[in-house]
Amino acid sequence: MISGKRFAAVDIGSNAVRLLLSEVFESYSGPCFRKISLIRMPIRLGKDAFILGKISPENADRLLDTIQGFKSLVAAYRPLSFRACATSAMRESGNGEKIRRQILAQTGVDIQIIDGKEEARIIFANNPKGRLADDNFRLFVDVGGGSTEIIIYSDGQTVSRSFGIGTIRLLENLVPRSQWKELRSWISRHTRNFSNLEAVGSGGNINTIIKMAQCKADRTITYGKMKKVENHLNFFSYDDRITKLGMKPDRADVIIPALKIYMSVMKWGGIRSIVVPQIGLADGMVRIMYRRHLRSKKKKKSVPSKK
Repeated sequence: MISGKRFAAVDIGSNAVRLLLSEVFESYSGPCFRKISLIRMPIRLGKDAFILGKISPENADRLLDTIQGFKSLVAAYRPLSFRACATSAMRESGNGEKIRRQILAQTGVDIQIIDGKEEARIIFANNPKGRLADDNFRLFVDVGGGSTEIIIYSDGQTVSRSFGIGTIRLLENLVPRSQWKELRSWISRHTRNFSNLEAVGSGGNINTIIKMAQCKADRTITYGKMKKVENHLNFFSYDDRITKLGMKPDRADVIIPALKIYMSVMKWGGIRSIVVPQIGLADGMVRIMYRRHLRSKKKKKSVPSKK
């Protein structure tokens, strides 16, 4: 019986908190990552952080209970390594650090509140098609509730930027026109020398979008198909998206803002289609933990044993 190496990751986002239990199987062709379980708790921390400037006591308690529950599941799973990261909602909340310390004291889970640059680095660690050749170029785009991360890979180098444009911010009219101009200028500047730029999309919203577009075979969605999804969704009210289309309540309202962000990036970057390999921040965390595990093993082997 083949046994894999287990890892667990918690992604505390602006729209939801996710626990990923993953297993890595090693073969001659390289590691194979398998999602054993993905549990999602819809705590909209971003609405507190972006409007009130701090996370409410109610949502702080819900987050604490969620982390406590996740900790029990992780303990039962017994992974080699476990990591918890929080993104824009907690890093921009006035009481984010206080809540982080409270959770550490009560659960023992040490949450890392990461900045946009680290978030982009973790997302890029997914690299869904394996190791990129130096002559490849590709754009990665991850749309969250509070921010959008863009990473461009070219000639063996990466350039990345985190923009304060997210689905929850758009819902609450918290994105100034200057932010859109900045995003457009940055993308245009870094993609002007590329033609037929390949893009990779991540995040819960684009997985919902590609499912609605019925792009099941190669999980690639064009701008035209994305526009059709947007037009289709606009025929339905928020309630109808839940009852008639079967969408989750915390997805039904942010899906339209997400489409706007993805289509804007595609338009400004001259991107015809986006590949959607079902990856996210938690998947990147697992890959980084796995690589650290391998380095640790090699280091132990290189240390001469004492006789």
